[in-house]
Amino acid sequence: MRRATRHRLLIGLMFVFPWVIGLLVFNLYPILASAYYGFTEYSILRAPEWTGLENYRVMFTEDKLYFKSLSNTLYFVLLSVPLSTAIPVVLAIILNAKVKGMAFYRTVFYLPSIMPAIASSMLWLWILNPQYGLANEILRWIGLAPVGWMTSPQWSKPSLAAMSLWGAGGGIVIFLAGLQDIPVHLYEAAELDGANGLQRLFRVTLPLLTPSIFFNMVIDLIYYFQYFTQAYIMTGGTGGPLDSTLFYGMLLFRNAFEYFNMGYASAMAWILFLIVFIITFLLYNSSGRWVHYQGAEQV
Repeated sequence: MRRATRHRLLIGLMFVFPWVIGLLVFNLYPILASAYYGFTEYSILRAPEWTGLENYRVMFTEDKLYFKSLSNTLYFVLLSVPLSTAIPVVLAIILNAKVKGMAFYRTVFYLPSIMPAIASSMLWLWILNPQYGLANEILRWIGLAPVGWMTSPQWSKPSLAAMSLWGAGGGIVIFLAGLQDIPVHLYEAAELDGANGLQRLFRVTLPLLTPSIFFNMVIDLIYYFQYFTQAYIMTGGTGGPLDSTLFYGMLLFRNAFEYFNMGYASAMAWILFLIVFIITFLLYNSSGRWVHYQGAEQV
């Protein structure tokens, strides 16, 4: 290389050097270290001791709470991902209307998504209180029996799923951007062909919104598999009632920071990574059949 090229390369490397160091120290090293610790018995207080596949054997054959946490998480993902996709899509379509003062309404719907998770959890603890909470008061007003939201194993996960819709503003913003990217002439052509509002919705809007839907589904899928903070706050870290909210992330946290079984927690983390990777991979492979990009037939 010429001297001037080497000089520019050196300057560029100097600028990215802090980022490279951060990547190696705070990302790559913990990833590789956790992969190694997954094959060891490691309690932080003493050096890790190699045990091979013992952590994985215990996980799949002896730890009953492991499969309980996995089933709770899968149930919660299957419940929450469709809701956190469908509700923001409907709200985004409504908020995309050409109505005076719509910017104010968009702001109102977005504000809850920037509230800290702990603060919103404390708020929902009051709303879902079975004795004097707002949710049960509303049920009493309309003549329905009160529900033991976070005190009932049947209602605890649906309660958390409903609570997660409180932060739907981020998804609404994504879908609003997707809606505003749809060319107006497609609606005009559909209208000239005699399509009514419902037909334009299903033939134009939703097909061209599928890239945003796909993106939101992948992000939500990863998020809900790691669901932890709200469940931990709402249950005081117990995972109750009757372990109905003992999610994968909560059990991993227990093993790592309560039992100090870092080797077992690392093994759990890698199994979670594989589960999320496989499901995301399958979702991506299926996207070619239902995600429609403008100017492209498939992903």
